[in-house]
Order: sequence, then structure tokens, then C-alpha cells
Amino acid sequence: MQYEIPKKVETFGVDIQKHELKYHHKRIAVTKEFTFDAAHHLHCYDGKCKSLHGHTYKLVVTMSGFVNDIGISVDFSDIKRMFNDVIKDKLDHRYLNDVLPNMNTTAENMIVWIWEQLDEKLVAEGLKAIGTRLEELVLYETPTSYASIKREWMEADE
Repeated sequence: MQYEIPKKVETFGVDIQKHELKYHHKRIAVTKEFTFDAAHHLHCYDGKCKSLHGHTYKLVVTMSGFVNDIGISVDFSDIKRMFNDVIKDKLDHRYLNDVLPNMNTTAENMIVWIWEQLDEKLVAEGLKAIGTRLEELVLYETPTSYASIKREWMEADE
């Protein structure tokens, strides 16, 4: 394989025009991963998780939307900001049994709460009104154990 150095960098307004930035009008999903650290324990559980312990959780967020006039469906920086505002600021380095609503702090319960927070943020910012939506969340409690939820499952229960 031969590697080449570009002779010229593409210049907006000269080599490419604004109307060319949007290549299609399709719904596209984008995914971003985050981590946060938290402690919890489970009630009415006969196993070691009934004792106080902690995890480095990994949250995988997939959102979709139609591309805008410059070819972006959902800006990765928007997903990061929303995660920081409604999830990380509330859960990172916290005792989950204190900061989440009354629930057993299982991954299965937490992921629905996380969905609700992110979905409310999409509405509050007007992003849902333009077609942006959550498609899937995956919440890893350990590198090999996770819960997942999809849009169609959340909508089926409404």
C-alpha cells in the first residue's frame, strides 16, 4: 500500500459548498460510552451483593436522529453534556441507595431510571421535538455483566 500526503487541504466555500455537507436524509444512530464509580448494596438478596460494595459502571448510550444541514445526526458533545448533567453529576462517587429513588439498586432498575433522565433531558432541550431519540442503553456493572434496554421495549410499556 502506498501512502500519500494530500497536496491540498479541502477548503470550505472553494472545494466544497454548504449544500454539499448533508449527503443524505436518513436516520442515523451514534453511540458514546461513559464510566462512573458508585457504591450500593441490594436488599432481600441472598448473595455477596447484599453487602456494601462498589463498581466502575460503564454506560453505553445510543441515540439517533436525522442528519442536519452539515451532516450530523446527534452531536457527540451533546450526548456527553447530557450524560454529565443528568447522570454523572448525580451518581458518580455516590452511594446509590441514597441518591436514586426508592428501589433496589440493581442494574435492571438503574437502567430504566437512567433512560427516564436522559429522555426527559431530550425533551427539555427540544431535541426530541426534532426527531432525536434514545435507541438503546447498556449499563455494565462489571466488564462481563450488564443490563440493556431498547426504545421499543420502553415504548411498548407506555
